[in-house]
Amino acid sequence: MTATAPHPRLTKTPRDGHPAPGPRRPLRILPLTPAVVLLLLFLAGPIAYCVYIAFTDLQLTGQAEESFVGFDNFTRAFGDESFLNAVWLTLVFTVVSSLIGQNTLGLALAVLMRRASKPVRTLTGGIVVTAWVLPEVVAGFLLYAFFRREGTLNAILDWLHLASQNWLFTLPILAVSFANVWRGTAFSMLVYSAALNEIPKEITEAAEVDGAGGRRRMWHITLPMIRRSIGTNLMLNTLQTLSVFGLIWVMTRGGPGGRSQTLPLFMYEQAFQNSLIGYGTAVALLLLLVGSLFSLIYLRLLRTEV
Repeated sequence: MTATAPHPRLTKTPRDGHPAPGPRRPLRILPLTPAVVLLLLFLAGPIAYCVYIAFTDLQLTGQAEESFVGFDNFTRAFGDESFLNAVWLTLVFTVVSSLIGQNTLGLALAVLMRRASKPVRTLTGGIVVTAWVLPEVVAGFLLYAFFRREGTLNAILDWLHLASQNWLFTLPILAVSFANVWRGTAFSMLVYSAALNEIPKEITEAAEVDGAGGRRRMWHITLPMIRRSIGTNLMLNTLQTLSVFGLIWVMTRGGPGGRSQTLPLFMYEQAFQNSLIGYGTAVALLLLLVGSLFSLIYLRLLRTEV
């Protein structure tokens, strides 16, 4: 049986010799339409409405309708000492608890657990991960009981005959920073444990044979090889720390005297306690801008890596 050649009119071969084009682009993006609609409805829509509210004087009570005020809410924020104090405390809280605390302690635990025995790894990992999976409010109450005047920390200091104090009153921002480190270190530990397991053993063994000590191997081999994991971990931890609310609210409620009031708590106070929805939403947009700047910095650093 011989094959029959197709009729010349039925073939669609372009004159330039290239194969016929595939399905049109609108048909290829059709399966993405439901996801795009949901994103526009539940993400882009509320964000756009919040942007609009930030430029109005909307209040919860005592107002018939809002009016457009332009950049007055943002100008008011940068002239408000309480807002500037909240910005400073947010930076302190983020640097101490995330960039230094969670990141450094998570890496140290990952390195130590890699060398420890299996029972030690299981026990340590279970304790650290348990603190991570606890609800934020529960973790806040536990750390409040630890730092309060009659709490566990002062009981230990009294037993050791050391001076005790009301930590939530004298050092509130450091107390809540320690609480965030205690709760969030597990994520960094898991990220770095996975990254360390990807380092070929042949490289570290060769460096050890060449006489490189532990510190030199860590600085010249381990850290450069997991630098992308470090950047990703720092970005995720920073964004999570910027949005911490329940932990600080349970422990100090931003006090005393606003000395632990970060931007999320300041935004809540203005919007829902002072009924200034427009002003509070403007603060929320500024917080979103801070998170976006951190993300751009980290993404830029990751992009420059080889």
